[in-house]
Amino acid sequence: MNPAKLIDHTLLKSAATRQDIRRLCAEAKQYGFCSVCVNPFWVTFAKEELRGSDVKVCTVIGFPLGATTTATKVYETTDAVNNGADEIDMVLNIGALRAGEYEVVLTDIQSVRRACLGKVLKVIVETSQLTEEEKIKACELATRAQADFVKTSTGFVGGGATAADVALLRRSIAPQMHVKASGGIRTRTDFDTMTAAGADRIGASNGVAIVEGR
Repeated sequence: MNPAKLIDHTLLKSAATRQDIRRLCAEAKQYGFCSVCVNPFWVTFAKEELRGSDVKVCTVIGFPLGATTTATKVYETTDAVNNGADEIDMVLNIGALRAGEYEVVLTDIQSVRRACLGKVLKVIVETSQLTEEEKIKACELATRAQADFVKTSTGFVGGGATAADVALLRRSIAPQMHVKASGGIRTRTDFDTMTAAGADRIGASNGVAIVEGR
């Protein structure tokens, strides 16, 4: 398979300009990336830039800390879907998970799941902040909430994806679910390592270099 089809071509820096997003979308069309992943402000613009292509628009919710209220995440999700988002990457409530407040975490994900209106939902578990037991519990809750993916990292907090974490997430979710590896994936070797460990999708800001083998 063309590796580009597994990549969410990502630009989430706060200083990104309209020209930067236009370039991101042009690259996504040129190389055939699965999606562009942008902050919510840029969803409408990216959707217009990608009109006529099969590249999806992905956006982030509760990003990057996951510590906004459920109501805020639901509003963000509804707004993003109304603006044309095809996929939603939400950050779970990491503090609630670590405190053992599992119903809070489950309700948070379920509420966003409903607000997605059938769009793809990825749950970012921020693996660098969790113990192995907590990672497994996050996968259990994402499975119960009927998310489509679990995702390793935001790339903004602590470390990024590791092959060990990807393999653990893969083992800990339902068979029909998927794993997105994100954070620090910069080369084709990184890409191959993550997909070999069980990643079905790769989030990367360096997608062009990965596809070109640089």
